[in-house]
Amino acid sequence: MAHHVETGQPSNRSRWHWLLLIPVVLPLITVLYNRREPYFLGFPRFYWLQLAFIIVAVATTMLVYQLTKTRSVAGEGPVAGDVDRGDAS
Repeated sequence: MAHHVETGQPSNRSRWHWLLLIPVVLPLITVLYNRREPYFLGFPRFYWLQLAFIIVAVATTMLVYQLTKTRSVAGEGPVAGDVDRGDAS
């Protein structure tokens, strides 16, 4: 795991973050949706493909999050995003 020299914190740089370009670039490919057919549930391709782009974006974001989240190692303290509820145990 890469660490910042100044702070000792883990780096957020990962090759998996490149996957986040998929939901950005995919809707820009107009060849995919510049026709009306095929229809799906009575909707032309443009409308149902927009919903498909959203599903792809959510799935890609979840995948990248799962692949890049840091796990707590014994003795290192809480993971980023953990909330301290103030419970003394």
